[in-house]
Amino acid sequence: MVDLQSDFNLRTVLVSFKQCLLKEDVLLEHYLAGWRGLVRFLNSLGSLFSFISKDLVAKLQIMEGLCSGPQQHHYSSLQSMVAYEVGNQLVDLDRRSRHPDSGCRTVLRLHRALRWLQLFLEGLRTSPEDASTAMLCTDSYNASLAAYHPWIIRRAATVAFCTLPTRKVFLETMNVGSAEEAVEMLGEALPYIEHVYNVSQKLYADHTLLDLP
Repeated sequence: MVDLQSDFNLRTVLVSFKQCLLKEDVLLEHYLAGWRGLVRFLNSLGSLFSFISKDLVAKLQIMEGLCSGPQQHHYSSLQSMVAYEVGNQLVDLDRRSRHPDSGCRTVLRLHRALRWLQLFLEGLRTSPEDASTAMLCTDSYNASLAAYHPWIIRRAATVAFCTLPTRKVFLETMNVGSAEEAVEMLGEALPYIEHVYNVSQKLYADHTLLDLP
């Protein structure tokens, strides 16, 4: 397992999401590797973000268990996982939580959070130098993950966003060089992240899984 406390490096996330798609299959090994990098990114934002990163770490651990468990051959890709779990009625399509740790439900939580981070990083990339990172993060959160969080979590998120550093400092923490170099690498990385998100979104929509309880 990768050390989730080590320094974030945008380049490692780029590599993972580049390797994520085989034709139109989302390979879970690389998807989870990309997410470990994104969790390191959240950890670099400070302890106030632990309310989100701890939940994501728990989801990653569930998926790592499934991907290395007795049915691991069904968990090589997102597509094979969905086919296996839906075909064997291992997914809760109603409010009864018989399978709270199913792969489909777990990845859906990661998928929703991926949209938030994608929007936030795109905002960082395209915003002017004096843009408020707190506002960028809040707008991205409200457009994605906030709809799935109770009020107390939304309130904690708003407080946490106010602690974010300036855009320039933020970009330099990505450990790929200057702020300008970070912007350039975001421009390279984000299309891969967006493509993975879109393929996953369509798969879940096709199987009516986007609103799993």
